[in-house]
Amino acid sequence: MIGVGMATPRVATRCLRACIEHRRPDRRARRPLADTAVPRSPYGRVPRTEDARGTPSHHTEGMRAAFPDLERSRLPAETHRWRRAHAVVGDVAAALIIVAFAFAPFASTTPRGVVDLAILLAPAVLLPFRRRWPIPVLAACILLYAAAVVNGLVPPGIVVGAAIAMFGVANRMGRRRSIIVTASAIGAVVGLTLLAALGDVGDPRVVQFAITIAFFAAAGDATRSRREYIAAMVERAERAERTREAEAQRRVSEERLRIARDLHDVVAHQISVISLNAGVASSSLTSRPERAEEALGTIRVAARTVLGEIGDLLAMLRADGDETNAAPQQGLDALDALVAEFAAAGLDVRVRIEGDVDGLPATADVVAYRVIQEGLTNALKHGAEHRAHVLVAVSARAVEVVVANPVRVLAPDRSDPDETGGYGLLGLRERVTAVRGTLEAGPSAGGFRLSASIPLSTETEPRPAEVHS
Repeated sequence: MIGVGMATPRVATRCLRACIEHRRPDRRARRPLADTAVPRSPYGRVPRTEDARGTPSHHTEGMRAAFPDLERSRLPAETHRWRRAHAVVGDVAAALIIVAFAFAPFASTTPRGVVDLAILLAPAVLLPFRRRWPIPVLAACILLYAAAVVNGLVPPGIVVGAAIAMFGVANRMGRRRSIIVTASAIGAVVGLTLLAALGDVGDPRVVQFAITIAFFAAAGDATRSRREYIAAMVERAERAERTREAEAQRRVSEERLRIARDLHDVVAHQISVISLNAGVASSSLTSRPERAEEALGTIRVAARTVLGEIGDLLAMLRADGDETNAAPQQGLDALDALVAEFAAAGLDVRVRIEGDVDGLPATADVVAYRVIQEGLTNALKHGAEHRAHVLVAVSARAVEVVVANPVRVLAPDRSDPDETGGYGLLGLRERVTAVRGTLEAGPSAGGFRLSASIPLSTETEPRPAEVHS
């Protein structure tokens, strides 16, 4: 057990899981996710036992020292043959011991006829069945011992057979039942031995037989305990693996959602500007060439902007470690530039700010900016009268953001843009929820209203990955 103590629990559980993975050869390994991928094997999932240089880790060496049969367990067919051969060798060895005791030149064990010889040799025939019927084989050995005592024999060979059967009982039954059966077997053997000794309570064979049966019972219990320990460790390893894969799946899902939100934030606004100005340029090309030229200029600027933002996003995604946190985040300090972009696209934006927006926490600042950007983008795409109103109210506990704009009359089945639109409001709701805020979007009196309440408490700030843009 020294090797187990040296190995960390994580490596120990994964190596122990590999130890008996051959018991489930038909289980297919789940597809590994992200950084939790492990090498595949024809026999199921096998944990990586080598370090980055391709050499076995010291944890793996400790596990191999504690459990030498780990290497054999990688080959189910070979291990099965080895176990079967081991069982046959054990049965043959037990039979030879019993036969040797039966023909030993001792007066108390020498058979005087065919019946005595059959009684002394019967345990050799019974012991191979102890794995399937441990208690019946033990009971039969006790009865054979009683029959031998009645015939005037005190056969140690039958005691050895009973001890081996006792090992099988303790190896396959719970500890409480094993103790009861062991006590009963020892009592029966000791009582019958004293009976055969004709009242000589000092006969040393009494202690010898009792110690023999007790020793085999303890060995069987130890074997069972070790097997249960390995099974518990394997179950723990499987549970830990499921937890790790669930965590990996959750992180992958979060990363996909974050990338989807970032792509929407980067692309949606500029593409809307390009689309609207393309329509303006097309309709004004002959009647008002100067306006068409202005629209084409806006398209050119928007295209360059979206290419630059996509490049920044790709650079952030390719960065390693904490470099992803160094990407610049647009906040309310860029609100004037955002309003100017929408004004150039033809949207009249009225902004009212209540309170100081300069001291906002970084996460609240970024999310508030994204709420305004999404609201103005929807107003530009779906609104009427080409105007929108923005309110930013900063209090001691939260920042309130409201974007309202007139809308065209919608069909009854398209009354809720959040349900029938794209992924903008969905991603925005996820972004606001990530900072423990609330988002409301829906029709209002004479238009559409998008409002968000973003808490300012630093205790509720999420991980940076949740609000990256």
